[in-house]
Amino acid sequence: MKLANRIVVAPMCQYSAHEGLANDWHLAHWTSLLNSGAGLITLEATAVTREGRITPGCLGLWDDATAAALQDHLGRARKLAPQVPVSIQLGHAGRKASSAVPWNGGQLLDRGQEGWQPLAPSALPHLSTETPPTELDALGLEHIKQSFVKAAERAAAMGIEVVELHGAHGYLLHEFLSPISNLRTDAYGGSFENRIRFVMEIFESVRAKFQGVLGVRLSATDWLEGGWNPEETASLSVRLQQAGANFVHISSGGISPHQKIAIGPEYQVPFAKQVKGQCGLPTMAVGLITQAQQAEAILQRGDADLIALARAFLFNPRWAWQAAAELGGTVQASEQYWRCLPKEAQSIFGNVRIAQR
Repeated sequence: MKLANRIVVAPMCQYSAHEGLANDWHLAHWTSLLNSGAGLITLEATAVTREGRITPGCLGLWDDATAAALQDHLGRARKLAPQVPVSIQLGHAGRKASSAVPWNGGQLLDRGQEGWQPLAPSALPHLSTETPPTELDALGLEHIKQSFVKAAERAAAMGIEVVELHGAHGYLLHEFLSPISNLRTDAYGGSFENRIRFVMEIFESVRAKFQGVLGVRLSATDWLEGGWNPEETASLSVRLQQAGANFVHISSGGISPHQKIAIGPEYQVPFAKQVKGQCGLPTMAVGLITQAQQAEAILQRGDADLIALARAFLFNPRWAWQAAAELGGTVQASEQYWRCLPKEAQSIFGNVRIAQR
């Protein structure tokens, strides 16, 4: 797949769906992002099962109804914007499912508060004060695996070009990878090979059915002694490359409230560089990359191949326009916006010239 530039809109949960169904909020949000000038737009974390939602407001793609709602709203958004490839992040929240939306505290909900029983590799809660999740058995594992496959097939059927499997931020796939959350004694726990087994099975099953661009988002480190680490992330990425992955998206953290993150500008870029150097896959960097010159420097150094931004696009939906003006590039935009540019940015829409009336 050829992208117009190396700017990627990272997935951003909107917590605005009802029973997993996309609605007019998503229509407006996606239309804006598709007009942002980015080379690739990633939809928010989208649950492959109903119980796999992070919150009751999370988007879903687990049945015909959720697929129809997503296809309708995304299809209308794409008609109102330039032709930009779309990616969808498919995930399962694991033990972090059944949470309140962030502006209502984000804590786990009980059944009387629209909540449900979470599922996880082990019956170990994220917070010690929370009710433990149910440990997945063989039937549960197979159900979730097939749910990822079916969701990817639904995405392909509606013309979504890229699928990103969510293996980061303390959600289900990351929970299997990390010895902090995975205490299993069967073939899915213990050694590195066992802990990556479920992620690899899901990836290989999706790869067999989805013909588009396929990658995985990974937390490179748990930021905890004895947790998942960058060396394991790089080793897993090599196996993903061998299994047919097209990219990896490198983030970090999320598995434990005790994490100690050394946060600062570009704090996750060294992990992307390490993974890229070992697996050779196109690698996406994310995290406190906010300025155009900063992003360009990361690319020029060869630390990553793509730059993903999330909150920056919520604050400034035309971040890529500004980057093009600063770096001498061009972007796509709907005709209705062609007359908006200040003199210093007149060339970012290419050779477009508009007569004034």
